[in-house]
Amino acid sequence: MLLDYHSEIYAWIRGGLFILFIYHILIFFQNRSKLYLYYSLYLLGFSIYLIKDIIATEHVTLVEYLNFPIQIFAYAAYVLFARELLDSRSQLLKWDKFYVLSARVLVVLGLTFLCIQYLFGYQFQIKAFTLVAPFLSIFGLFAFYIIITKIKSDSAMYFVIATSIHIVFANITYIELFIGAEPFHRIGVESKLFIYIGLILQAIIFSVIIGSIIKKIEDKSKNAEVRLAIKLKEMEELKMAALQSQMNPHFVFNSLNSINNFVIKSEVEKASDYITKFSKLIRVILNSSSSPTSTLSEELEILALYVKLEKMRVNGGFNYIVNVDDKLSLQNIKVPTLFLQPFIENAIWHGIMKLEGEKKIELTIKEEDGNVVCIVEDNGIGINKAKELSHMSQKRKFFGAEATENRIRMLHQNKDVRILTKDISSNTKTGTQVSIKFPLI
Repeated sequence: MLLDYHSEIYAWIRGGLFILFIYHILIFFQNRSKLYLYYSLYLLGFSIYLIKDIIATEHVTLVEYLNFPIQIFAYAAYVLFARELLDSRSQLLKWDKFYVLSARVLVVLGLTFLCIQYLFGYQFQIKAFTLVAPFLSIFGLFAFYIIITKIKSDSAMYFVIATSIHIVFANITYIELFIGAEPFHRIGVESKLFIYIGLILQAIIFSVIIGSIIKKIEDKSKNAEVRLAIKLKEMEELKMAALQSQMNPHFVFNSLNSINNFVIKSEVEKASDYITKFSKLIRVILNSSSSPTSTLSEELEILALYVKLEKMRVNGGFNYIVNVDDKLSLQNIKVPTLFLQPFIENAIWHGIMKLEGEKKIELTIKEEDGNVVCIVEDNGIGINKAKELSHMSQKRKFFGAEATENRIRMLHQNKDVRILTKDISSNTKTGTQVSIKFPLI
């Protein structure tokens, strides 16, 4: 069986090497990595070299052309493959040019063997190869020495082991050039059995190496994605914190103006009461400032303190009504800190403040189709009238509302976030409604 190249063991090895060639060339076309290109060319070269053993004898000239030249071309691809596998451009900076030169020399040598066959015949190829083979082995040993001493990695170690196996088994096969085929036939094998075995063992080890490289690349990619996600989250939190830091002074400025108004009007008791409530609110805000988000339950508590302050500033006060959907768990809903306050502030100072009679602000929080919807509705003069009185353009937004809109969008990465402001004034009533919708998470 081992004397017949058509037997199963030879056929399986030839088929396995050719399948590996197809596999790696397809990977090359997918990611354009030269590592797979050079390895697939190496496998193709030796697949052709082994297939010649079953080519009919009438094609003997073709067989002679495919013998030594195709091996040498395969070794050239192998050197370039090793260069990519071991990343010699960074790991072996001083020796990288040596490997490139070696590959070019092998290509020229392969062409030379084609010329020898064309000009002088196959016997001259055999003589030339007996002269070249020792130098190829010496080159291999020298390359091993450089790799082992300069590169400290598992891939380098396995590469040396795989290449050593191939060289040892290939040299056993090449002994036939010196002693003939008879000694091999006496033990019932063809000399090329050893190069078959060396190639398949080498291919198995290289598959392990390439598999480990792919896994490392995937792990690096996953780690990079995780780090990128963390960095993006940190950036979003910083942006939210920056917006919050802009909004808090805005709110404090308005509150201090109110205190100043009480002082100017000599309303000392109101000023004192306002300062007491204001200090409680500031304490709550400072406690929550360590995080860019808070729960919706905490947000409503802060909002209640804020509304108590604003009621003291509005002549006659106003009614503040909060309606919360019982299905919602406010403790589990994350929102930007003080995200509703600017909308309540706008409802007070650009809506009900200029209204005569009963003043009312209603906050409704409910769930709709997996989203949280917060509706701030007032019975003030309406946003259109407010813009006319304050000479604002239709596109301008109040500072706090604009900052809050940016913060809520950043928190939910713009996914299903909608903020809509509309004038609900009619012949029978006036007012403004702000609807804020964001995912329930």
